[in-house]
Amino acid sequence: MKVPFSWLKEYVDIDITAQELEKRLFSCGFEVEELIDMAGGMDKVVVGIVTEAVPQEGTHLHICKVDCGEYGHDIQISTGASNVYVGMHTPAALDGSTLPGGIKIKGRKLQGVQSNGMLCSGVELGLNDDLYPGSEVNGLLDLPQDTVAGTPIQDVVGLNDYIFDIDVTANRPDCQSVLGMAREVAALLNKPLKMPAIDYTCTAEPDDSISVRVEAPDLCPRYLAHFVRNIRIGESPRWMKRHLALMGLRSINNVVDITNHTLLEIGQPMHAFDLNHVDDRSICVRRAKPGETIVTLDEKEFKLNENNLVICDTHKPVALAGIMGGLHSGIQDDTTELLFECATFARDSVRKTSRALGQNSDSSFRYEKGVDQYSTELGLKRALHLIQELDCGDITPTSFDCSNGASLERKTVTATPARINSVLGIEVPEETMKDILARLDFEVADNNGIWTVSVPRYRDDVEDFPDLAEEIIREYGYEHIEPTFLKHATVTNGGLNLAQKQEMKMKRLLAGQGFYEASTMAFYSVADLDKMHVPADSPARQTIRIMNPISEHLSIMRTMMAPSMLNIIVENLKKGNAEGRLFELSKVYIPHSLPLTEQPDERAVLCLGMYGSEEDFFTMKGVLEAMAAAFNLTFTYERDQVCYLHPGMTASVSCNGQKIGVFGKLANEINAELEIAKDQKSNQNIYLAELDYKLLSSMFQRDYHCKPISPFAPVKRDLALVCDEAVSCGEIEQVIHKASALVKEIKLFDIYRGANLGEGKKSMAFSLMLADESKELAAEQVERAMDKILKDLKFKLNIELR
Repeated sequence: MKVPFSWLKEYVDIDITAQELEKRLFSCGFEVEELIDMAGGMDKVVVGIVTEAVPQEGTHLHICKVDCGEYGHDIQISTGASNVYVGMHTPAALDGSTLPGGIKIKGRKLQGVQSNGMLCSGVELGLNDDLYPGSEVNGLLDLPQDTVAGTPIQDVVGLNDYIFDIDVTANRPDCQSVLGMAREVAALLNKPLKMPAIDYTCTAEPDDSISVRVEAPDLCPRYLAHFVRNIRIGESPRWMKRHLALMGLRSINNVVDITNHTLLEIGQPMHAFDLNHVDDRSICVRRAKPGETIVTLDEKEFKLNENNLVICDTHKPVALAGIMGGLHSGIQDDTTELLFECATFARDSVRKTSRALGQNSDSSFRYEKGVDQYSTELGLKRALHLIQELDCGDITPTSFDCSNGASLERKTVTATPARINSVLGIEVPEETMKDILARLDFEVADNNGIWTVSVPRYRDDVEDFPDLAEEIIREYGYEHIEPTFLKHATVTNGGLNLAQKQEMKMKRLLAGQGFYEASTMAFYSVADLDKMHVPADSPARQTIRIMNPISEHLSIMRTMMAPSMLNIIVENLKKGNAEGRLFELSKVYIPHSLPLTEQPDERAVLCLGMYGSEEDFFTMKGVLEAMAAAFNLTFTYERDQVCYLHPGMTASVSCNGQKIGVFGKLANEINAELEIAKDQKSNQNIYLAELDYKLLSSMFQRDYHCKPISPFAPVKRDLALVCDEAVSCGEIEQVIHKASALVKEIKLFDIYRGANLGEGKKSMAFSLMLADESKELAAEQVERAMDKILKDLKFKLNIELR
């Protein structure tokens, strides 16, 4: 937010320098990103009076004698300007001077004649006609005859000014104006605030043919309009032109300048409709109809939908609400009747429309942060006052106030000095608190120590006593805060706790397996769930919607990690990364009920993604086995069905009898729908795993116990088993382990299918390691154990020895 120092002084008697004010603003929470010197480092440029101007023969130059007061009364300067004349008062940049932008001026010869400086135009001083009249003339800047020779030029043309570029935080939309910052400066310096004049008189006849209505009160809680007759388009006064120019705007005409001036001064965007171009003299604020179009003031055409709020006449949109007016309904050179509007629009509505259409403006910038209803009233009154002050129209009593029932009274906050001090952690005297709040336009009613604080209508950000504490401390001074420990804080040795160490161990393990860590947003869209073919009745569809999403692509809190991981893999494939391994350890958000009545369950989830020609089901399973071994766990696997995974290459993962996740190959139909090249689809293997890390981490062993390696050699036996196709490897391993305590290790090393086995049969070959840690195994023990294993396999799973 840019604020001119000179404009601030019109509202507050500022008795400190701009540099000092910059420091004071920072101390109360307003960071000045840049203090812009309007003089631009200009030095030794003064008023010069031309006492002699002689044409130099054979050139376009004039050799001038210039009176520059204390700098010299007879300085010789050559100029090529055609408008120079004897007696002219004009800027003179002397030998050794500096112009805006750091340009140095040195005395030198021009066409063989010594010139000890340069006579300047307004443009060379960084001026335009709005900042100083006559600055854009093709020649020297002609100054008034009463200017004194030797006076620094910045004092004459108004460049002895500063522009504060202030970073206004999102919670202070009331400071998006010169008046808003003037309120803060007045409170900071304990000076009275001079409010801009808002009085006016209705001098013209009303018009009952005009109508104004709001059909979308949820998006437009307040809409004010006022009819003005006999518009007289003309030039704006110099003071208004200068105000606009200091803020980077050029003057257009008096009526347009009034709307722009009100925006900058009050922070209230406003628009003026030419009623000659508004059908039936009727204004309606409503949602756009699908397919409606509008051409805005910058001559861009937009196709609208029901998510866009528009201002319409009886047939067509005439403005994009909160963003920009229509091309044909604005102020024209022949405009005679205007309907001025000031409104309060829902900030999310303006933001969504602005971003969806790619159309931004000063108005949309302010509406997106928030415009309060007090500013809406003040802005319209100020504009009508300026219409009368500049005599550019006749004000009628025809006005409209469409309100959605919002209270026009100040809201109140109940607090006590003790509660405020408890937030600050220091003791601020009660009278000091009251004085600070009064300077900030809060009204305090003290009823035996219980304060009822009336909040200014433009302070929508103040809700409760902690907000009052914030207001008090930023004026009282943050340097008064004493650093202390939190009430229950203790000094620790620092370092990572056990959970953090285990998490770091997991990440290092995965990095060692060739994985890179990914980090994605905590939200995605319903389309991402559709892409994963998640059924409509799935719990994963019970999502938390974002009230004001950045875009529809980030509109719901995620309930599963796989869509985020798949999006990353697709982006990598698009960029030519044909293989890779990625993992993300983050949270999903599971609501207990919808709509939300309590905080959702934020569960940590570990998601793995592997893709490339070398990856398969067993490389993913190998990673899980490495994970289990690192944390001294045992994983078991069972065939499973997951909507986004291949039905024949999907398994659930269990530990200690509890299911902790699933893994498998991406379903063929989903792979076919990915937005990647055809050759990538046909050659691509994408494998995903999603594990409940919160549950898994609860199974990590906190204590490790070591024991010596057995001195007795183990016995190895191989089994080739014939079983039904439906029997899983996990089921077989489970039966073998239960059959004999001597079995220490089981490895599947071969699977065979053939006609000789019979229909629906397969052969699975296992390598068994048997051992007894206390003694060497006898052959009889091994045989008994193997017999027991084969009998249990036959009895429980109908498995035969091949």
